[in-house]
Amino acid sequence: MAAHGLKRARPAELVPGTVSVITARLDYLPASMPEGWQAIEFERLQRPAEGIVSLYARGRDYHKVLRARLQQLADRMAAEAGPFGYRVFTDSAPVLEAELATRSGQGWRGKHTLVLNREAGSMFFLGEIYVDLDLPASDPVSNHCGSCSACIAICPTQAILGPGKLDARRCISYLTIEHAGPIPLELRPLMGNRIYGCDDCQLICPWNKYAQRSPLPDFTPRSGMSGGALLELLAWSETEFLQRTEGSPIRRIGHERWLRNIVVALGNALRVAHDPAIVGALQGQLEQGSALVREHAAWALAQQADPQAPA
Repeated sequence: MAAHGLKRARPAELVPGTVSVITARLDYLPASMPEGWQAIEFERLQRPAEGIVSLYARGRDYHKVLRARLQQLADRMAAEAGPFGYRVFTDSAPVLEAELATRSGQGWRGKHTLVLNREAGSMFFLGEIYVDLDLPASDPVSNHCGSCSACIAICPTQAILGPGKLDARRCISYLTIEHAGPIPLELRPLMGNRIYGCDDCQLICPWNKYAQRSPLPDFTPRSGMSGGALLELLAWSETEFLQRTEGSPIRRIGHERWLRNIVVALGNALRVAHDPAIVGALQGQLEQGSALVREHAAWALAQQADPQAPA
């Protein structure tokens, strides 16, 4: 944010000549998700040995999918209206996506800071086309959160400080994806079995009963990304990790952070019940893991429940 300064708030400074911004949304809830999917996802959080990957990241990398579709849209526009200057974005540049989306009528900012739409909830990606065309502005929509504060109450780490106020340093999505170093000790037990991202504030949101299924096969969950056992995911070598995450947003965190996140989840599983298989796997990371992984493995082993205690 410091590097790009006001380019985020001034589109023409990022792309000279920009006069208007076209915003778009792309629904990502997999077509295979059954009714009652929120309850199913909450139930999975109660299975400590299962690794939970955020819904948006279980299939193909959305950057690739949405950017390609925005490019196709711009090409079709040029074919109809003639050549014009443009550039497409999706979560890949200093662009205030949520602010642009709300100003253009895609929805309103929920108390969790995500964009909410009355017909689609929040389970969608945002993208933009910066253009040098003077287009008529669309109207924003009003806020429909009312007195509901379910997203604030459910946040595992209390990262949502109040309506529209998020402390990213406490957010599990930030900690498991963007944060490169050690995860703060006080937050590790709160992460549960979430190993890539967190959906809790979206799962509890009443507006997501209107979330739209995506017709695209791109967002169909890959093997291991939905219901994968932590011990199996931990066993992936770096080569296997790169193979299994090719074309996936998960690849960007790298193998080391992947292992770090899983090790924390295994430590939380040991807090629930002693498991010799988990202990053995963590001891293996103590012997062969990187310094970052070893430190988290040592913490995880220290979380062991008493094997003599009654179940």
